[in-house]
Amino acid sequence: MARPDDQRNHPTGTLGAEGQDPHDHAGWRRFVMRAGVVVVGSLVLGGLTFFAQGVLPEVLSSVANSASGWTLLAVLLIFWARLSPAASAVLGAASFLLLVLGYTLVAKLQGLFYSPIQFGLVGIVAGPFVGVATAWLRSRSQIRTAFGAALLSGIGVGEGIYGLVELAASTSPVYWVVIIVVGLALLSGIAVRRLRSRGAIAVAVTGTAVVAAAFNLAYVVLGRII
Repeated sequence: MARPDDQRNHPTGTLGAEGQDPHDHAGWRRFVMRAGVVVVGSLVLGGLTFFAQGVLPEVLSSVANSASGWTLLAVLLIFWARLSPAASAVLGAASFLLLVLGYTLVAKLQGLFYSPIQFGLVGIVAGPFVGVATAWLRSRSQIRTAFGAALLSGIGVGEGIYGLVELAASTSPVYWVVIIVVGLALLSGIAVRRLRSRGAIAVAVTGTAVVAAAFNLAYVVLGRII
């Protein structure tokens, strides 16, 4: 039986870096630093996406003003941070919202108006799920990894299909095809490298299809409301 003073060696916190001892001050400093990088990085990258619209080829310009493009940036930042699912959920919403606000701020500085309402709402609602899904990509549980891959892949595939169907008249199909391929590549990569059971693979594949369909429907409904 462990002595009371040995309990600090067993992580019990829900926030912070993976496996972090809540009494480890150095660990909390790392957590604050990583979270700060995600927050500041999101705001800066959001602003840079405004300029990316004028730099990227026209066939790819949709990436700078799409939910999947901002989701990809948020996922990369949160995946780098290696924080717990709880912390990743909070940062998922914060990152997406700051990406949108960064874009909005730069647009305003350029004398242009951009409403952050639609993508801001998407970020607040979907951001926590994106954060948890990203953290679950590192999980030892195959089912959690499968759910994480399904959510992230489904977002890419879902918005890609939405773009091809609903925005075909006003945007190039190239980016929408690319983001579908990225979503399917993530699904395939996780299935091959991380998932060993047929059940987990079935969860990942079926979940991707369900999320893609739900994302598409939600986008259509949201577009009609706002």
